[in-house]
Amino acid sequence: MVKHWSKVEYLHQTVKNPNIIVKGTKSYYSNAYTKNFEDSAVRYLWGDSYSKKNFAPLWEYDKLYIGNYVCIGAETVILMGGNNTHRVDWFSCYPFMEKIKEAYISKGDTVIADGAWIGMRAMIMPGVHIGEGAIIATGAVVTKDVSPYTIVAGSPAKLVKKRFDDATIKELLALKIYDHSEEEITALIPYLCSQDLNALKNAIINLDNK
Repeated sequence: MVKHWSKVEYLHQTVKNPNIIVKGTKSYYSNAYTKNFEDSAVRYLWGDSYSKKNFAPLWEYDKLYIGNYVCIGAETVILMGGNNTHRVDWFSCYPFMEKIKEAYISKGDTVIADGAWIGMRAMIMPGVHIGEGAIIATGAVVTKDVSPYTIVAGSPAKLVKKRFDDATIKELLALKIYDHSEEEITALIPYLCSQDLNALKNAIINLDNK
């Protein structure tokens, strides 16, 4: 199959790892220049199909939660469990196998919330939570949680700006847009693709009252 920018991989169709939880059917990975999402973007050192076959589990595998309507750019890297075995509080940060279980410090699950956009070649570190509607710039290295409807860039990623003012963000979150069915969200497209918050609110009220 010829790969092209116009073709994307819908995650609900391809992800097999039970530790990667994908919500809905709209989230995608732009895999034009890589293998599939699970084998290329998600970097489990312990917790992928290979390690499960070859290594005994040493700790509980962390999970990756991906919301709906998430766009993940080509060559994104999402670091998961097992990559955080370099103890900087020890004299040596080398991951000696004799001490590997003690060296591992869980960062918790990684969450990419609904409507987020991850730019090409971004790197998401273990345990990071990316909020609803957040944008991760191309090449950013995300080491800390990202607030909803904000834009971050750089290495380490820092706030560039908020997409909307605080009051608007608060109202958008209160609308719980992505709790609606995909059919309902399709009906909301004219309002989602605009800057008229009142029109969006009224459309959602009408949906909820049906």
